[in-house]
Amino acid sequence: MRKKLIALGLALVLLTGLLPAALALTPVSDNQTAGVDVSVFQGSVDFPAARSGGVRTVYIRASYGYDGVDDYFRAHYRGALDAGLHLGFYHYLTAVTEDGAREQARFFAGLIDGLSYDCRPALDFELSGLSPAQAGAVALAFLEELETLTGVTPMIYCDSDAANHLMDDAVARYPLWVADWEVDSPRVYENWASWTGWQYTDRGEVPGITGYVDRDRFTEGVLLTEEERRPQVVYTVQPGDTLWVIAVRYGVTVEAIVEANGIENPNLIYPGQRFVIPVGCALYTVRPGDTLWGIAQRYGTTVSALAQLNGISNPNLIYPGDILKIPV
Repeated sequence: MRKKLIALGLALVLLTGLLPAALALTPVSDNQTAGVDVSVFQGSVDFPAARSGGVRTVYIRASYGYDGVDDYFRAHYRGALDAGLHLGFYHYLTAVTEDGAREQARFFAGLIDGLSYDCRPALDFELSGLSPAQAGAVALAFLEELETLTGVTPMIYCDSDAANHLMDDAVARYPLWVADWEVDSPRVYENWASWTGWQYTDRGEVPGITGYVDRDRFTEGVLLTEEERRPQVVYTVQPGDTLWVIAVRYGVTVEAIVEANGIENPNLIYPGQRFVIPVGCALYTVRPGDTLWGIAQRYGTTVSALAQLNGISNPNLIYPGDILKIPV
């Protein structure tokens, strides 16, 4: 990622020394981890070496634009997962319209669907040439669409200039991952009350990574909650549907669907509405050396329960990369 937006107002304030130190943004919490964000520009990464060097959280570029997939997306994902790091994905936005932003959000959500990640999916916003109204609307369209499709609260990455001058309160309801380099704390004095992630330099050096890499600090707010980590289905209501019919179809209760979607009248739903369906299981990506017995022990379940839930005919035969449902 690279900062591209320059706000003259902020520059003038900084040059004249009129920005009070009290306005510097504070972290969501003091519980933080050392992190990096990587893409094709870092090439192959030795994630165990990076972990030995203190890295605990990694953000991986999954996609960009309408259909671009980072060449190292899968390799970085497998490497970070096998190294036991906290990991999340980000999408580099190129759309300048709300419809385009929603389309790119759908592409990104589909790409990471079914993968194992415990950090919030992120929008990488580095667009220039947009008015504050346009920038805020485009960012909000992407974030809302991504939230609907994934069932989790996403995060926005942007530099401090964009955070101050291009975003509004509607966007600021989403966690902020701010880029502000070589300063004591992020210089954000509008919209957000605190930062969830802070990219503090683009010239970091980390074992296992050749050349410079972006370095970050991430608070615990970047992690998905236990409820968010449960897989969810987004269902579009069809003619003739009732909440009871939908609940039976997915093996959940009407009450669970009502609570997940804030439905005021369970007897009044319309074709075309989209509901998040909370599924009663978690997801696990099989790693090298895993056995079904070991996974069952880890999650307090049984081999037979896992085999039945996942349609496994031979419990002795599972493969790294397989996505397993785990009863909760």
